[in-house]
Amino acid sequence: MAEPKKPTPAPAKQILNKEKKQLDFAFGKENYMWMLVGIAFIVIGFVLMSGGKTDDPNKFHPDEIFSARRIIIAPIVVLLGYAIEIFAILKKPKD
Repeated sequence: MAEPKKPTPAPAKQILNKEKKQLDFAFGKENYMWMLVGIAFIVIGFVLMSGGKTDDPNKFHPDEIFSARRIIIAPIVVLLGYAIEIFAILKKPKD
């Protein structure tokens, strides 16, 4: 009976290339930078929405609660942040 052949060891370059391919990340550095920008926009939007609290629960200040900053500008900034996040995820990383 013939003995089975022993596999020959792979050259060092092939082993290093395989290890390098395993260490690749799904996103590149630029993608992560865009993600941080998107998160910053989302946080800024939520900070713009905050406020309007009164010390006396019997008083109602509609001009503070329904200001343009809270009902128009802040939601647009938050949606812009989410759009940047989608862009950062879908953008192909540079090789």
